[in-house]
Amino acid sequence: MKGILLCGGAGSRLHPLTKVTNKHLLPVYDRPMVYYPLQTLIDAGIEEIMLVTGGNHAGEFVRLLGTGSEFGLRKPLSYAYQEFAGGIAYALSLAENFADGEAVCVILGDNILGESIAEAVAEFSADSSGAMVFLKEVANPSEYGVATLSDGRIVEIEEKPKRPASNLAVIGVYLYEPGVFEVVKTLKPSRRGELEITDVSNHYLQEGRLRYKTYSGYWGDAGESVEALLAVSNEVAGWGRK
Repeated sequence: MKGILLCGGAGSRLHPLTKVTNKHLLPVYDRPMVYYPLQTLIDAGIEEIMLVTGGNHAGEFVRLLGTGSEFGLRKPLSYAYQEFAGGIAYALSLAENFADGEAVCVILGDNILGESIAEAVAEFSADSSGAMVFLKEVANPSEYGVATLSDGRIVEIEEKPKRPASNLAVIGVYLYEPGVFEVVKTLKPSRRGELEITDVSNHYLQEGRLRYKTYSGYWGDAGESVEALLAVSNEVAGWGRK
C-alpha cells in the first residue's frame, strides 16, 4: 500500500495566517502541521508516500521535508504539484501514476491523529477491495461529511449537511483499492465546482463495497479554524514528544 498526503487548498479559514504560507506548514505546538499526518502514514507501515500540494508555497515542503529520510523513510518522498483547486478527489487523481496499481491510504494534511491506524491498514492490505473510511463522533458534524448507520452498515454519507442525521463525521483518512482512480474519472463537479471525496465514498457505498472503522483515538482538524488550530496545539502539547 502507498500513502498519499494531501496538502493543497487556499487555507481561507485560517486567514490571515495563510496569507504568507500554506496552512499545512503552520505550527501545531512544536512541529509543522504536516509532520503529524506524515508520521501517521509511516507509523502505519507505509514506506512509499507522495505529497500533493499547490500554490505559491509548494517549494517550502521540499525544503522542509526533503526526501523524508529524517522520518525513517527508506524510499524518497515523492511530490506532485496541484495547479488549481479542484477538490480532494481531484488532488487524489494526481497520484495515479505514483500508485502504480497498488491500494492507497489517503490522509489530509491538516488531520492530527493521536492513535495509530496500522491495524486498519494491515486489514485493508490483506483484502484491498472497495474502500474503507474512519468515523468519529463530533460535536459539530455539519462541518464534515456525515455518515448514517443502519444495522452496522453505512447507508448514507452527506457532505456538510445543514441538518446532520448523526454526529458521525468521516475523518480525513481513506483507504482505497487500486481502481479508485477510475472512479474519480467518472465524477462530476459539485455545486462548489470541485470533485468531492464524499462522492468517491458514495460510489463504493452504492456498490456495497464501503467498509468503515470507528476511530477511538484523538482526532483534530487543525485546518477547520484558528480556534481549532489552537485547540489541537494545546492537545498535542499534552502528549509529550513522541
